[in-house]
Amino acid sequence: MTADFRRVLGHFCTGVTVITGEGPVGFACQAFAALSLDPPLVLFCPGRTSRTWQAISQTGKFCVNVLAEDQQDVSSVFGTAGADKFACTGWTPAPSGAPILDGALTWVDCDVDEVRDAGDHYVVIGRVRQLGACRDAQPLLFYRGRYTATDAKAERKPNAMLDNLFTWSKHNDWI
Repeated sequence: MTADFRRVLGHFCTGVTVITGEGPVGFACQAFAALSLDPPLVLFCPGRTSRTWQAISQTGKFCVNVLAEDQQDVSSVFGTAGADKFACTGWTPAPSGAPILDGALTWVDCDVDEVRDAGDHYVVIGRVRQLGACRDAQPLLFYRGRYTATDAKAERKPNAMLDNLFTWSKHNDWI
């Protein structure tokens, strides 16, 4: 079941983030999502044995660094246990004191609002304190066990897919 679970969910493309805290500490994290607009909440899911999460939980503050496509090396370092993670990139402190990594696509500074048990991980809900500016670059993505990125040259048509769904003559195929 574990191998099948990983294979199937590997077909769900995710963004790549680095969650940081005072210390400095940090780890690469794919399990991140927006949760609520009002109030502004996000979530991430650290492993139960994560030393970085243990440090973050002590301060109750963290920063989500959304990585850009040119930051694969940053993701790799922050995804490796025991590495000198902050030797590979510069950083400045967010209002919480957690590191904002140089070159990040954007960042979200948060306070820990709630922590829930979730199998071999925790679900950490963060209340957003401050949002960073967005760099003009493409995001770093992870899909089927590899890094990937969006195609910046691809034609973008607003609501093109939705228009197709509304006019699809066999709409029952989608249900």
